[in-house]
Amino acid sequence: MVREQAGQVLAANLRALREHGGLSLSELARRSGIAKGTLSQLESGMGNPTIDTVFSLSNTLGVPVSDLLTAPVDSDVVLVRAADLDVLSSNAVDLRMVRRLTIGETVVEVYDQRVRPGQTQYSSGHPGREHVLVISGVLRVGPPTAPYELGPGDYVCFPAQAPHTYRTVGGPVESVLLLEHPDGAHLGRAAHGD
Repeated sequence: MVREQAGQVLAANLRALREHGGLSLSELARRSGIAKGTLSQLESGMGNPTIDTVFSLSNTLGVPVSDLLTAPVDSDVVLVRAADLDVLSSNAVDLRMVRRLTIGETVVEVYDQRVRPGQTQYSSGHPGREHVLVISGVLRVGPPTAPYELGPGDYVCFPAQAPHTYRTVGGPVESVLLLEHPDGAHLGRAAHGD
């Protein structure tokens, strides 16, 4: 049921953002490098997107990931239960978006991030800055040629436009990831009622 709700939110947001940008499904497929059939499944609420797919759509549409994954919030109190969060996975990372915050001209996305040992998560870059706080384990994160090594309680913030990687040292890593974007970088503001 939770995955179905998350899929419906992604479907509605993706369709609205694509149409707002004046893009056909074929054009979005061409620009994002994602198969048209995959996009069609996502827009119908039937797809199962990976981290790479969601970040590619975010970059192509010029919106924060949260514009694709979150429904509007209409309450002063927000309670998020871990069991209610959809998980985006890649070969190395599981991400659960906990919250999207709009603070002045900035959008901050808060994620529970788990990094599996033995794999590397590679990002070619995206708008904004990344903030990483390690809760447990040891993580190498940042530029592929000179990553930062973080242990429990360590924090790093870096520009996300350049390529960067995530890789554990030893066992699994639990961390908090904040993605920070300028608010003007997204198109879906009116659709979310921000």
